[in-house]
Amino acid sequence: MERKHRKLVDQLNKDLAGEFGAIIQYLTYAAKVTGPYRPQLSQFFLAEVADEQLHAQFLANKIVALGGEPTTIPRAVPPASSNREMLEAVLAAERQATKDYTKRAKE
Repeated sequence: MERKHRKLVDQLNKDLAGEFGAIIQYLTYAAKVTGPYRPQLSQFFLAEVADEQLHAQFLANKIVALGGEPTTIPRAVPPASSNREMLEAVLAAERQATKDYTKRAKE
């Protein structure tokens, strides 16, 4: 693998770890939500899983195309015990992903 591709692959693998973490985060939070809005919040979290899977597949394909090996290790999921904490955690994760992808587009 070319040196310039190695750095990009490393960064894409960090992004891939984030997508894997997001899948776990959404599945876990869908199971953990409580209260009168549980059905709606659970469905909201579950609906995001397919999107994150597509992102992960896209990244894995790009990593392989560049000669790299896709990671299988997810980013850690932040602990959250309340519905509000879960929503804040996924919002923070999505903002971070947007920031990371914006940076990656310039690389």
